[in-house]
Amino acid sequence: MLLTAELAALNLAPAQQEGVVAAVLPLHTEAEKLRAQVKRDALKIQALTLELAHLRRIRFGVKNEALSPEQCDLFRETADADCAAIEAEVEQQVPQLRTQRPRAGRQPLPEHLPRIEHRHEPETCSCGQCGGELVKIGEDISEQLDVTPAKFFVHRHIRPQYACRPCASITAAPVPPAVIDGGMAAPGLISWVLIGKYVDHLPLYRLEQIAARDGVTLARSTLAEWAGRYGAALQPLADRLSELLRRRPVLHADETPVQQLDPGRGKTKRAYLWAYRSNDLDEGSPIAVFDYQTGRSGAYARAFLADWSGHLVVDDYGGYKALFRAGITDVGCMAHARRKFFELHAANQSPVATEALRRIAELYAIEARGRDLDGSARQMLRGQEALPKLQALHDWLQLTRQGVANGGGLAKAMDYSLKRWPALSRYAHSASLPIDNNPVENVIRPIAVGKKNWLFTGSERAGRRAAAIQSLLATAKLNGIEPAAWLKDTLEKLPSWPNSRIDELLPLAPQPE
Repeated sequence: MLLTAELAALNLAPAQQEGVVAAVLPLHTEAEKLRAQVKRDALKIQALTLELAHLRRIRFGVKNEALSPEQCDLFRETADADCAAIEAEVEQQVPQLRTQRPRAGRQPLPEHLPRIEHRHEPETCSCGQCGGELVKIGEDISEQLDVTPAKFFVHRHIRPQYACRPCASITAAPVPPAVIDGGMAAPGLISWVLIGKYVDHLPLYRLEQIAARDGVTLARSTLAEWAGRYGAALQPLADRLSELLRRRPVLHADETPVQQLDPGRGKTKRAYLWAYRSNDLDEGSPIAVFDYQTGRSGAYARAFLADWSGHLVVDDYGGYKALFRAGITDVGCMAHARRKFFELHAANQSPVATEALRRIAELYAIEARGRDLDGSARQMLRGQEALPKLQALHDWLQLTRQGVANGGGLAKAMDYSLKRWPALSRYAHSASLPIDNNPVENVIRPIAVGKKNWLFTGSERAGRRAAAIQSLLATAKLNGIEPAAWLKDTLEKLPSWPNSRIDELLPLAPQPE
C-alpha cells in the first residue's frame, strides 16, 4: 500500500504507523467513494445536459440539424404581423409616410390557376390636360391572388322516362353504379371529407362546422358512415400498393406510436403506425404504405413483409433483428448516427462531435453529387470517394473512442456508429442503396404532426382504414399527383371499374417506356 511505504520512509515506529494508518484509512476510503460519486455525478450531469439541450431544441429551436443553423425566431410570424400592424398605424397617423411598396422580387403567381380579367378603362377617351384624343400605347397589368372557400352545390340528375305504346315498356337512362346506392354525396364531397380527415387531419366535427357555416347539415354520424364505406371501397387499391411495394429490392421502414381508444377502460392505449417506403434510387414510381398494428413487436414487420427478401433500411430498433437473421440485409441510417453527434454538438459544442459532423457532411456532399448520376457512375463515385472517407471515419472513431470514458453521451454516440458500422457503410458498396432512412421519416412526419389534432384512433379497424387511405394519398403526393383530384376521379370510376385493371387506378406516375 502506498500509504504504508510513505510512513516507513518517515522512520516511525510500527505502533505509530498503525495508528496513523487506522486514522487515515477511513479518510482514504471516503475519498475514493467521493471520487467515484463525482464521476457518476459528472456522467449524470452530462446525460441530463444532453437531454435538456435536446428538449430545448425541440421546443424552441429549428428542426434542421445542420452544423451551423440559422436560429429562427419561434414567434417570427407574430413579429412580422406586429410590424405590419405598427406600420399601418403609423401611416394612418402620418399619411405622408405612406409609400408604394416595391413589387420587384415577388414570386409570380402559378400559371395553372385560372385568370379572371378585369379591364379598367379611363372615364373618358379625351386628354384631361388638352382635350386631345387618347391613343393606346400599352397596358399595365397587375395580378392578385384570390380564393373561393369550399362552396357546396347540388347535382340534379333528371332522367326522362319514355314509354313504348305498342309493347307498354318504359325506357330511361340507367342509374350509374355507386359505392353507396342512392347516396346523397357526390364523389367531390366524399373527396373533400376524406382529404380533410386524412390529409389536413381535421376531426369530423370540424368538417361538420365548416359545412354548417354554409347552411349545410352534415351530421357527424353521416360523415363517419361515408368514411367507413369509402374506406372499405379503397382498401383493394391499398392492398395492391402493398403487393407492388414488396416487389422492390430495397425498402425503408420505420414506425411511430399513436393512441387508440380503449373503451373498456375509459382510456387510450398505445398502437403503432408502421411505415414502409420504396427506395428513390430504384426504378419505378415511389410508393409509401402504412400498416396499422396494436404493438411494436418485430412480428408485425415480419407479417407485413411475409416472404420478401432484399435490403431493408432501418434504425437500430431490435424488432427488426429477426428479419436480418432470416436473410434480409440490414442497411443502416447515417442520419441516426449523425443525429447523436449533432445533439452533443448542440449541447456543449463538443470538438469530437464537431469533427464527426464534419466527416459525415463530406459523405453527404458526395451523395448530393451522385444523386442525378446513373447507377454505374454513382457506384464509381462512391467507390473512389465515399469508401476511403468511410474507412477514415471508422479508423478515427476507433482511435478516439479509446480516450473517451465509458457511460457518457459521447461514448454512446461513438459506440452506436461502431456497433452499426457494417450496416452504416453498406450503402457505399452499391449504386442503389440509400445513405439514410430519411425518405420514410419524411412520409411519417405529416402524420406525427396531424395526430396532435385527432389525438387518437377510435378502434383498431379505424386505424387500419386510416392507414389504407393515407397510403394512397401519401403515394399520390410522392408521385406529384394532387391527392384531392386523384381521389375524386378514382371515386367516380371505382364502382364500375374491373378488378383486372386495378393498377390503372393507383396514384402512380407513368413510367417512361
